[in-house]
Amino acid sequence: MRHPSERLRPLPGSQVEILGGLLADWQRRNREATLPHTVEQLREAGNVDNLRRLLPAADDTVGFRGRYPFLDTDVYKTLEGLVYELGHVDGGLAGELRGFYDEIVGLLERVQAPDGYLNSFYQDPDQPKEPWSDLAWGHELYTFGHLAQAAIAAHRRLGDRRLLDVVVRFADLVVKRFGPGGEEAVCGHPEVEMALVELYRETGDDAYLVQAGLFVDRRGQGRRSGLRHSVFPPSYFQDEVPLRELPSVTGHAVRMAYLAAGAADVAMENGDDSLLDALRRLWADMVATKLYVTGGLGSRHSDEAVGDRYELPSERSYSETCAAIATMQWGWRMFLATGDATYLDTFETVLYNAFAVGPSADGRAFFYDNPLQRRADHEQRSGAEAEGELLRRPWFGCPCCPPNIVRWMSQLGEHLAAERADELVVAGYASARIDGEELAVDMATGYPWDGEVRLTVREAPERPYTLTLRVPGWADADEVRLTVGGETSVPEVTDGWVSARRVWQVGDEVVLRLPMPVRAHGSHPYLDATRGAVAVARGPLVYCVEQQDCGADIDDVTLDVERIAAARTRVDADFESVVVLETEADVSPPSSAELYPVLTGAASRPASADAASTTGLTLVPYFVWGNREVGPMRVWIRRA
Repeated sequence: MRHPSERLRPLPGSQVEILGGLLADWQRRNREATLPHTVEQLREAGNVDNLRRLLPAADDTVGFRGRYPFLDTDVYKTLEGLVYELGHVDGGLAGELRGFYDEIVGLLERVQAPDGYLNSFYQDPDQPKEPWSDLAWGHELYTFGHLAQAAIAAHRRLGDRRLLDVVVRFADLVVKRFGPGGEEAVCGHPEVEMALVELYRETGDDAYLVQAGLFVDRRGQGRRSGLRHSVFPPSYFQDEVPLRELPSVTGHAVRMAYLAAGAADVAMENGDDSLLDALRRLWADMVATKLYVTGGLGSRHSDEAVGDRYELPSERSYSETCAAIATMQWGWRMFLATGDATYLDTFETVLYNAFAVGPSADGRAFFYDNPLQRRADHEQRSGAEAEGELLRRPWFGCPCCPPNIVRWMSQLGEHLAAERADELVVAGYASARIDGEELAVDMATGYPWDGEVRLTVREAPERPYTLTLRVPGWADADEVRLTVGGETSVPEVTDGWVSARRVWQVGDEVVLRLPMPVRAHGSHPYLDATRGAVAVARGPLVYCVEQQDCGADIDDVTLDVERIAAARTRVDADFESVVVLETEADVSPPSSAELYPVLTGAASRPASADAASTTGLTLVPYFVWGNREVGPMRVWIRRA
């Protein structure tokens, strides 16, 4: 592991502001639509009332609302996102958001128990269960973790430590109960590990880092985990073997990635190379065998689990939106720990596909799970509920994804750049202002629709300094161009990076040009679900076809690689300036209606007849699908 002085330090949101382009559009939608909608739903669903009824004079006739003991987390995740928005929002909207923020902070200060405990489900006077009595499913530490992250954000972005004082009291209780010499146990849903490390970074209290390390290392240690495995086996909880010995990512997808992200934080702070090596191995195996082409993680609905290697069905892909966020959290930390650009490649794939598909175009409806295919008679609805919309819906009985979207969208600027001694590293691309400690640049780009990134120096030290830019793994290095000081070259791309070092002057420009041809992707031969099919991508975006953009049944359409490479790009105003792809496809309906026809010879092709016709085909970015009428959709299209 690098010496701390050489380790990458992420630039916080106060030093990076997204100003334009797709990410800015997403953040504006988040601020103006998703956040107010989520606050409204939290009130209607009773999440806020669950806390309010803990007040001494509260009306206690309604009772706890909701079926899960961790519903406070949805308030805390929303609060975290709200804090980031308050850092740069003016006017009436800011007033409304500030009002909700102050309301919740004041409420939490008043209902916290004298010993620091805080959970509306277990503090419910009608609740027969005692606090800490069901670590596998009660999720009290998971809930605390989200509260801590909201409090840390408020302290950093708003200079308000009221919520941090609440969290420190709760954290001290956690350390007293579960720390060295205390009860050897972990939470059934990891997340607290990340929060404790961040709390250590914010307060300097070593006890919180020690506690995070204990939670990471106790898991999979038999009785030391303290978990009673009910409903699902130990692997569901990542509790079958220690994390350092885990052969592959396993169990509940969100929990797995949250655990790994927290472990990466512990590894960085402790300089724990063996833990980091285990995380490298797990990540590599996940990317090679268990991640969807969209970056989605989790192939099973029954237990929201990762699934086995190469178990990646398109129609039944779970790929929970929260799992996408967790995967990005893990990947970002691995990048900071190693400087390896491949983690950012996956991060970016998840960002623009598996995560971006979650919210609707208007920001007021959401996917819980994210399939890569839908047939005309597909009845799987989003989430566990039996009723409701076939596509995105405004809320859920377990509404973990919408508030998680709120907080992650608000933090996108914190995942664009990092720095270390004498070097500014630009990890992602958007029109943005980046203020490093010594080098400040303005970045202008049409990314991800366009591959040109232009950086203009605004401030610079009077000595040589390095500016490093990422070249995504999908870009052909031989086609990359870099212009520095008016001179254009084919730069040396080293491990996914290009660098320029010089004494910079205010006004200096650096232009990176990334090729963006349309690509055809196949799949590993072991991946049975997509054998004989092709996926289409351009830049970081995966594309799909919806039935309304095809003149034939999309199950009958076949595409060849040459046509994909020759696809035309077009800006579609119906999708607010989204770049769509246009090409021609063959129409090859089945030659037999039998489910399992008899094969009569080596050359027999019973699956389809010869192409009877061709049809025009428009492919749209995967993240925009499902915003029109209900209909079939495919990411993987039969290959001609």
